[in-house]
Amino acid sequence: MGGEGLVVLGAALLGLCLGSFLNVCIIRLPLEHSLLRPPSSCPKCGARITWRDNIPVISWLLLRGRCRRCSASISKQYPIIEASIGVLWVAAALWYGPTLQAVQAALLGTILVGIAITDARHYLIPDEYTWGGLVLGLALSLSGGAQGFLQAVLGAATGFGLLFVVAQLGRWAFKEEAMGGGDIKMMAMVGSFVGWKGVLLTVFLGSLIGSLVFLPLSLKRRRLVPFGVFLAVGAAATFVAGDSVIQWYLQFLRSS
Repeated sequence: MGGEGLVVLGAALLGLCLGSFLNVCIIRLPLEHSLLRPPSSCPKCGARITWRDNIPVISWLLLRGRCRRCSASISKQYPIIEASIGVLWVAAALWYGPTLQAVQAALLGTILVGIAITDARHYLIPDEYTWGGLVLGLALSLSGGAQGFLQAVLGAATGFGLLFVVAQLGRWAFKEEAMGGGDIKMMAMVGSFVGWKGVLLTVFLGSLIGSLVFLPLSLKRRRLVPFGVFLAVGAAATFVAGDSVIQWYLQFLRSS
């Protein structure tokens, strides 16, 4: 196996393991439970899940989606999330090569998946995703030296400040909470990865997608908007193609 094959294999294994951990985060963080204790166990019979039954994707397939002891059904969420994150890390490795940008893309994508699923289910974005992701984004930006770090800090400040202002204006206009604190902290995290220009594009895309998808659904009945889901989609698109979109827009303005 060549060097590229080893990189892809390593990315796949790491992605599968992180996907397994992300499952724990998705289930436990909204309930404010520890991520470490108690160990994973069957929710029906309480049997502790051994290492051989905790291998990402493979164990679920071998057990045919059932507990070894009581045969209770095991949610398909587990292999789906594990496989999705594994594919995400492989795609990042293939797209960006063995570079730090691939790690940034894969880590951001993993966090965004966790945010999107948790917000869609619970209308909640746990701090572990946002503050933890912010620390990772700032740490990874150090590879670009002082300038890279300052750009990440500026992006984080822009993301936090922009959403904070929008939340305050919404509260003033509608006399109620218009945006959760999780969305504000989320954009600080996103800004550390994509910079201040990327923040503006992310918010624009998130608002656009949210309006197109959610507005028709909310015409029948009033519903809360899991804005983090749409911001996550916008952030992913911005990381992958944001520079090209921003450059096209600036050229468009100059030619107008």
